[in-house]
Amino acid sequence: MGLELYLDLLSSPCRAVYIFAKTNSIPFEYKEVTLMKGEQLSEDFGKVNPLKKIPALKDGDFTMSESVAILLYLAEKYKLSDHWYPANLEKRAKINEFLLWHVNVVRPLMVKDFWLKVMAPTLLGRTAPAEKLEAVEQEFSAALDQFEKTFLQGKTYISGEEISVADVLSLCDLIQATCTGQNIFEERPKMAAWRRNVESHIGMELINEAQKVVLNAGSYSKDSMDSKGVEWLTARARLLLS
Repeated sequence: MGLELYLDLLSSPCRAVYIFAKTNSIPFEYKEVTLMKGEQLSEDFGKVNPLKKIPALKDGDFTMSESVAILLYLAEKYKLSDHWYPANLEKRAKINEFLLWHVNVVRPLMVKDFWLKVMAPTLLGRTAPAEKLEAVEQEFSAALDQFEKTFLQGKTYISGEEISVADVLSLCDLIQATCTGQNIFEERPKMAAWRRNVESHIGMELINEAQKVVLNAGSYSKDSMDSKGVEWLTARARLLLS
């Protein structure tokens, strides 16, 4: 039994895993788990990932979740070019530092921004309070300043002059934020140059393929969603607006 990846390309962590595997010609079977239908909550998927979250990986009898862990597993198992996740201790440590910072600081803000601006209006029929939107935008701006000044520092890529797992993961999250009107790259020339470098390495055909679903997220309607999916999605939207 070969490698199976359980994904929904609406999710930026899933897109990062998908793009990374495709970029490195890693053979895998794509297993669609549609978030809008609540399929990640099913009993069958729970056998793959008891946490009922995606992305998830199944490699023979081995299963795991969490996008960062999956990316590192793939880099190690398939013995990819060293630049993706360097053997050098200090280089690897700096990549780990960024990955932990990103998933704990940038990603939660990106997710909150997307839910307040796209999912809450779709599910609840009302816009988020202005003060909530403004607070998220201010936090997001501060985090991006840290990204540019502390981590990027004008380098070609996050870890230096070669692309790594950190660049793929981060770009997928940040592109999603542009879908909600965040002017991330227009106001930050160093980040704009970094984006061009990453896109040039990966190729726009693959990036556009992976991003297609999220770019159309604004066209979703509550009526087009599965009732089970609507139930858990609406509960989450209400929690964010409370």
